Amino acid sequence: MERYQFFKQFHNISLTDYHLLTDCLKARSFKKGEFITVPGQIQRKLYFVKSGVQMAYFETGDKIYTLAFTYFPYLCAIAESFSFQVPSKYHLVCLTDSELEYITHDDLQNLVDQSQQMERLFRRMTEAMFAGMIDLHIELRAMTIEERYKKFCRKSPHLLQLVPHKYIASYLGIDPTNFSKLFNNVKF
Repeated sequence: MERYQFFKQFHNISLTDYHLLTDCLKARSFKKGEFITVPGQIQRKLYFVKSGVQMAYFETGDKIYTLAFTYFPYLCAIAESFSFQVPSKYHLVCLTDSELEYITHDDLQNLVDQSQQMERLFRRMTEAMFAGMIDLHIELRAMTIEERYKKFCRKSPHLLQLVPHKYIASYLGIDPTNFSKLFNNVKF
């Protein structure tokens, strides 16, 4: 029911509609380091995180650019690949052993055709994701590295223990050496 409460933050769906979704979900386990999606692959499944941490990133040369971390109760996918059924430009990898549930793109389309409430839920979740991306862009440009670090620590403190710091530094746009100094010296 925790996931149901999470969904209700976006749209007040009924338990009946919620069960329309959960009845479609299938379970899948991934091991640490296992890829969910790689560049060139079309993301055909939308994952719902039950446990574990996943990361979306892209590479240029020898540098990794972290785009997002996912964990319970969030959704996990390369959004544009799943939404538009086009090849991914990014990697989606499990940073820890992960338990996920998924719905296929086709099943989700059928579900939103059946239920206006589910369509509204997914539309509002997508809108929230886009708003979050804009907020992150603003933070990367307007906040100091210390402010970005503190905000991240308040929102996702558990990731400091689960995710290699170089990936968090990349996500925050902070040099790994400066991130290490912040980690050792700044209290949040």
